[in-house]
Amino acid sequence: NHYIRFMESFETGIKDFWSKLNELLNVVIFDIKGSDFTLLTLLFIIISSILLVFLSKRLSKLLVKKVLNRYIKDTGVSDSIGTIFRYSVIVIGFITIFQSAGFDLSTLGLLAGALGVGIGFGLQNVTNNFISGIIILFERPIKVGDRIEVGDINGDVYSISMRSTTVITNDNISVIVPNSEFINSQVINWSHNDRRVRFKFPLGVSYNEDPERVRKLVLEVLHSHPGVLDEPKPDLWFEGYGDSSLDFNLAVWTSDYIQRPGVFKSELYYAIFKKFGEHKIEIPFPQRDIHLKSGWKDKISN
Repeated sequence: NHYIRFMESFETGIKDFWSKLNELLNVVIFDIKGSDFTLLTLLFIIISSILLVFLSKRLSKLLVKKVLNRYIKDTGVSDSIGTIFRYSVIVIGFITIFQSAGFDLSTLGLLAGALGVGIGFGLQNVTNNFISGIIILFERPIKVGDRIEVGDINGDVYSISMRSTTVITNDNISVIVPNSEFINSQVINWSHNDRRVRFKFPLGVSYNEDPERVRKLVLEVLHSHPGVLDEPKPDLWFEGYGDSSLDFNLAVWTSDYIQRPGVFKSELYYAIFKKFGEHKIEIPFPQRDIHLKSGWKDKISN
C-alpha cells in the first residue's frame, strides 16, 4: 500500500511538473501579427540554429573531401563550392526554421526594411566585405595557396571566407584581411597562372674582371642550385657600369622558393661568394679619388 501511494504521488508530481513547465514554455513573450513568440519557440529556434550551423559545416566538409576533391584537381575551386554550399544551406535552413516555428515570413517585411536601413548606415563595411567575398569566390582573383601581396602584407592565402581572407606570412603570422581589400586595392598574385616566378638579384664585380668569365662562373652556380629551374634558363644580365663596379643582375626562375625569396637570394649569394673566392674574382668596394688644387694647399699651409 505504501508503495502504491508513493507511485501515485510520484506520478502526480511528474504531471504537475510537466504541466507547470508546459505553462512556462508557452508563456507569450510578444506577438508578431498573430504569431505568438513563446519560450518554447525561442528554445526551438536556438537549438535548431546551433544544429543547422554544425550540420552545414559538416556537410560542406564531406562534400569537399568525399566528392569534389575526387573530380576537381584545383582545391581552391572545391573550397569555393563548399563555402557557397554551406551558406546556401544556412540560408535555406533559417527560412525553414522560422516557418516551422509558426512565423509567416511575409509579415516580416517591416523588420526586413529596418534591417535594410541598418545595413545601409551601420553595416556598410560588413556588407561590402560579404559581397567582395562572393566576387572572390566566383571570379577567383586569388585562391587558397596563392602567394600574394596586398598593401604591406606579403604571404600565402590560407583560407577564404565570406567576410575575410586569412594570409600566412613567412613569420607564420596569420593576418586577417577584409575581402574588400582584394577588390578595391591593387593585389600582386605571384602564382595566379602557375608557381614559376622570376627573381632578379643585383651583383657587382671589380672593373678588373672579365664579364664573360664572371658570367660563366655565376651560371655554374645557378645550374648547381636545386631551387633554380632549368627552364626558363637562368641568366646573368650585364646592367651597366657603376661608380666602382661592373653591375650585373641574376635572372633566375624558381617554383620552390616563391614563399622565401630572401632565403633564395642568401643561398645564391653564399654560393657565388665561395665560387668567386676559389677563382680570385674581386668583389668591389666604394672608392673615391680626392684631388687637391694648389690654391687649397697654400690656404692649408697658412
